[in-house]
Amino acid sequence: MSTSQIFVPAFPTIQPEMLLGLKRGSLQAHHPFSAPSARPFYFARNAIWHAVKALGLDGGEVVVPAYHHGVEIEALLDAGARVRFYGVGPKFEIDLEEVESLIGPETKALYLTHFLGFPGPVRAMKALAMKHGLPLIEDCALALFSADSDLPLGITGDVSIFCLYKVLAVPDGGLLVHPDVEGVTPPKGPRPPIASSVAAVTSSTLRNVALRGGWIGRGLRAMVLGLGHGALKASKVKPVLAGTQFFNRDHAHLGMSRVTEHLLGGQDVAGIIDRRRRNYIYLLEHLRDVSAPLFEDLPRGVVPLCYPMLVDDNRAFMEELVARGIEAVDFWREGHLACDVSRFPAVAKLRRSLVEVPCHQDVSLQTLSIMVGVIRDVLSRRTAV
Repeated sequence: MSTSQIFVPAFPTIQPEMLLGLKRGSLQAHHPFSAPSARPFYFARNAIWHAVKALGLDGGEVVVPAYHHGVEIEALLDAGARVRFYGVGPKFEIDLEEVESLIGPETKALYLTHFLGFPGPVRAMKALAMKHGLPLIEDCALALFSADSDLPLGITGDVSIFCLYKVLAVPDGGLLVHPDVEGVTPPKGPRPPIASSVAAVTSSTLRNVALRGGWIGRGLRAMVLGLGHGALKASKVKPVLAGTQFFNRDHAHLGMSRVTEHLLGGQDVAGIIDRRRRNYIYLLEHLRDVSAPLFEDLPRGVVPLCYPMLVDDNRAFMEELVARGIEAVDFWREGHLACDVSRFPAVAKLRRSLVEVPCHQDVSLQTLSIMVGVIRDVLSRRTAV
């Protein structure tokens, strides 16, 4: 199979026609956009930094999961908090007794992450937080529109954090929801540099062209990217790009871009949810016989970020898929240096083995069929070695 047969981006992409704003969606009817206290940011990490300030956690300890991206830990630390880590099981299980054992005199908050759109034990964690008089930070960066059955994620915590560009076709965006405290939300921050928006929109739009335009679209993307990289380097402009590993305090107050605000108005939330669930179930049904699934089914209410696969070496597997046109991700391969991963063997295994396979709303059933063929072929070749 030719390496140029398909191109499947890791995240949803901006269709050129979306920029015209001809379609209007119903975003404001859905949490967290319906929350009066939702404050927009450029990054979700900015929202975490401001959550520390809003909750008065400076100098105190936050009990956080050992399985994490790393940038959220940096944001907590930079804002003045300290962290203490609890374990996460092979299927994202959390031992609440362990969490409670870590609560001490310096503890000021508990932190719960909903991994890949799948709900963590938010009700039980909230009860534990209330028992000890602590606020709960609910990290929904990977779980926009997800619910625990009928309970939308992000309404239980004292504050909740959302990332937009992982689920929606926008170049940036994060939200901080702080429903119980009035007067702590500062005014909107400054807009990001226009160069950041131009770079992100161009990259996303070209990805969409490559996804939908066959070999012509893929060739056009490669050509334009080459020209764009040269022009950007010559201009010496440094855009503030999403998806980076590190927190930069200089960007902590950046607000959402105007482009994202414009694109949010045309999001078809019901369609996004339906297609993500459909695509996940398709991959589950067509890959479970060659790769044991992380979860046996897709629970009601879950809006999956991706289709998670467990392999022996997620980085090597990811690189093979990328070479074949599928922008898979070696999900959270590296954590924050503050966490000694040797103390958490289940987390260490997840970091080595979990691969994020795209199942977002841009992927058609026809493309999914090709993806399945590629993945099965790569798996068979790796097994044969």
